[in-house]
Amino acid sequence: MKIGKTFLAGAAAAFLSLSAQAGVADRIVAVVNDEVITLSELNGAFDPYRVKLEAAYEGQARDKALTEARETLLNRMIDALLMQQESRKTGIVVREEEVADAIKDLLAKRNISQEELLKGLAQEGMTLSAYRKEIRDQIMRIKLIRRDIKSRVAVTDEEIGEYYRKHREDYEGKESVRIKQILLLLPKEEDQAVREKLRADAGEIHRRLMNGEPFDQLSAKYSEGPAAATGGDIGYIERGMIIPEVEDVAFKLPLQQISGVIESSVGFHIVQVIDRRGAGIKGIESVREEIREKIDREKMEKKFEEWLEALRKKSNIGIKL
Repeated sequence: MKIGKTFLAGAAAAFLSLSAQAGVADRIVAVVNDEVITLSELNGAFDPYRVKLEAAYEGQARDKALTEARETLLNRMIDALLMQQESRKTGIVVREEEVADAIKDLLAKRNISQEELLKGLAQEGMTLSAYRKEIRDQIMRIKLIRRDIKSRVAVTDEEIGEYYRKHREDYEGKESVRIKQILLLLPKEEDQAVREKLRADAGEIHRRLMNGEPFDQLSAKYSEGPAAATGGDIGYIERGMIIPEVEDVAFKLPLQQISGVIESSVGFHIVQVIDRRGAGIKGIESVREEIREKIDREKMEKKFEEWLEALRKKSNIGIKL
């Protein structure tokens, strides 16, 4: 139930009064329906980024980078809180066993020990408890997306046939790789400071991947590319379909290996090859599921964007940064 404006104002006043009495400088920076995000929460989440940005920039460039990064993080926190609220409404829960299993899978896939994971977390200033919460939040979001969006997406045989007829040449005699991607887009009016900030952000994401964090989760959290919300899997690509800088890496990358940070005219990419297919003529039956997945991903991405935008519109959101 949403809290009325009068109550929210009273709650905010009471909160600030208690903070002042305790000698703590704090205030509300965002209202999200009947919950708030405080300055101390934002600062706590922002501290690891702040340290890196202050080391990477100087003067006005540093001030600009810090301001933009804080605004971006606050919007991510708002979206995360909205999805948490929706999860509670729909009864979605994440069991401790699911979190533990996700961490075990991560350790197995990356062939690292618990001690190595803890060491990596400590290097970035994160506790195991905070990391488990991050994993739990990611699982919750994936469940929510599957429940509220996946159930509304269907791909018919007619759509598959029509797509195949229009793109038949794409499935004849060409080598292809199936990749996942994390993409940080450069803004239209980018400058050198923005480019350097994004390069640093991409480098940090790559380091976390190398420390064993799941590609799907980091894509869902940070990527601005296609299918980000569903793990960054953009399906099978053939030569000539994507940006040359990314293509060159993708077709040379061993199966399951993660690339370094790839810089292109549109931004910074990190890719992982998860399957590879050789050349040869492909009939519709051999590519039916591939096409179904492609259409499904496109529909899912569009539905997710619409769903999140609708969720924001129907919610009471106030930003006071």
